[in-house]
Amino acid sequence: MPVTVLLVDDEPLVRAGLRAVLEAQSGIEVVGEAADGAAVIPLVRRLRPDVVAMDVRMPLMDGIEATRAVLRTVDRPPKILVVTTFENDEYVYEALRAGADGFLLKRARPAEIVHAVRLVAEGESLLFPASVRRLAAEYGGGGGAANLAARDVLERARLTGREAEVLRLMARGLSNAEIAAGLTVGAETVKSHVSAVLTKLGARDRTQAVITAYESGFVAPG
Repeated sequence: MPVTVLLVDDEPLVRAGLRAVLEAQSGIEVVGEAADGAAVIPLVRRLRPDVVAMDVRMPLMDGIEATRAVLRTVDRPPKILVVTTFENDEYVYEALRAGADGFLLKRARPAEIVHAVRLVAEGESLLFPASVRRLAAEYGGGGGAANLAARDVLERARLTGREAEVLRLMARGLSNAEIAAGLTVGAETVKSHVSAVLTKLGARDRTQAVITAYESGFVAPG
């Protein structure tokens, strides 16, 4: 089955460019478009895309609020890939904190766009881990309410030693296969550990688990 994608951006040229890149690939199908986050929920419910590629800044409802709305109201929500002009943007970090699975720069090369969509759809690796670390270092500290909440989540999770080790490796951006090789265990064992980490942290995916790891201070973002 192809990876199905919904494109959401207020710039028609951006949507057209993304559509051209993605539809040139086998195994990816663009199933719809929208010009604002306010239109996302009905389209997601009707089209059931695997991935929503969504601009982070839009006039009526931005990508942050649209992400929150989709995750709050849609059963079995799609993966969400926020699309942005600037990499080091607080809006991007807030979108990740809201539940987005990764982000993509509008200036990305076609191969990078395709890779991002496929990686987010698979969900077994962290997209652009070095960039997520930089965002966490700049916007995820400060000892505010988010940091206190993240520390509380981590304390209540009571991760085992091996689960904690897996979370650290996830934060470095390693895939399940890479973690398995590093720990000299089977891939299925790693999948079980990753699933346990996500469940204990109440995280919907790797990105959310890694954000919690950084904001709690469990992993240093440097």
